[in-house]
Amino acid sequence: MQISEIMTPSVDLTDPTTKIEDAARKMREDDVGALPVGENDRLVGMVTDRDIVVRGIAGDASGAQTVQQVMSEGIYYCFEDEPVERAGELMEEHQVHRLPVLNRDKRLVGVVALADLARSGAESEQAALRALKGISEPSGQPRR
Repeated sequence: MQISEIMTPSVDLTDPTTKIEDAARKMREDDVGALPVGENDRLVGMVTDRDIVVRGIAGDASGAQTVQQVMSEGIYYCFEDEPVERAGELMEEHQVHRLPVLNRDKRLVGVVALADLARSGAESEQAALRALKGISEPSGQPRR
């Protein structure tokens, strides 16, 4: 099974200059926990609800920060034509719950979440379990 078969295909990009309160409203409207961040037709990061709370609200009660100021550094992604197991490996390795999905032209075509792996059936059950185990380990701890 390929990632394209389980991903969420409709994805809204947010701009790095978007205020975090506007990004949070968008997450609420779309019922999502993360938004891909794009600039000049390039994916530059992801901002999560946790980023907004921990780095934004807890760090500056004014809420005047932008997405760029609170988003996670580095972007981990997968390709739509890769097997679902690859998404599980990346989630485990980088301790993330969601991955942007790109086509081979490196254009954003969707997002795959841990929940997508879990719902996709027996074929990807091991990938979901592996990802969950890795995500649940404290940061900096050795993987087994």
